[in-house]
Amino acid sequence: MALALALDAADDPADHRPWLWVQDKAAIRHSGRPYRPGLPAALRHRLIHVAADRVEDALFALEEGVRCRDLAFVVGEVAGNPAALDFTASRRLSLAAQRHGVPLWLVRLAARHDLGSARMRWDVSAAPSPPPRWNADAPGDPRWRADLFRAHVFQPGKWIVGHDGEGHNLATFSPDHGGVVPGAGDRSLAPVPAIA
Repeated sequence: MALALALDAADDPADHRPWLWVQDKAAIRHSGRPYRPGLPAALRHRLIHVAADRVEDALFALEEGVRCRDLAFVVGEVAGNPAALDFTASRRLSLAAQRHGVPLWLVRLAARHDLGSARMRWDVSAAPSPPPRWNADAPGDPRWRADLFRAHVFQPGKWIVGHDGEGHNLATFSPDHGGVVPGAGDRSLAPVPAIA
């Protein structure tokens, strides 16, 4: 989900800067490494992947990444709640990303909620896919349940998020997967009728 948000936010065809994906060893065991052929063609050759042995090494790579204005964005994956990723480390990353203008998405795999300085804190899980349009035996497009439970600027809320079906852009959907909800913005989604 973080990668989908990062790709959606960095969808500027004129931007040819590389981007950084940092994982610690536990995150790689949990979710695997990036699969380059599965990325959009314009982005797959710009990926810089860092596999860190320790969480401290991953945090160092993330901080150095957000300080580099030559990167389009940075995605970090850390598993669990390691002691090294405390409030101070989280605050350092947030301040560095803000100061240097490099977007950072930090994914905490299989982690419990604890203190952090992120401007927005999300709980994201898989949601059922809608039925495919042409082949009933095929898997549907991926969907996620996204629960914004803490934010400094936005109203907390819950959404179903997935691709819009027309391109690689993210869209919010009604909870019954009926259709794209126009202008969902920063508010919770109430059940809405499906869009044909």
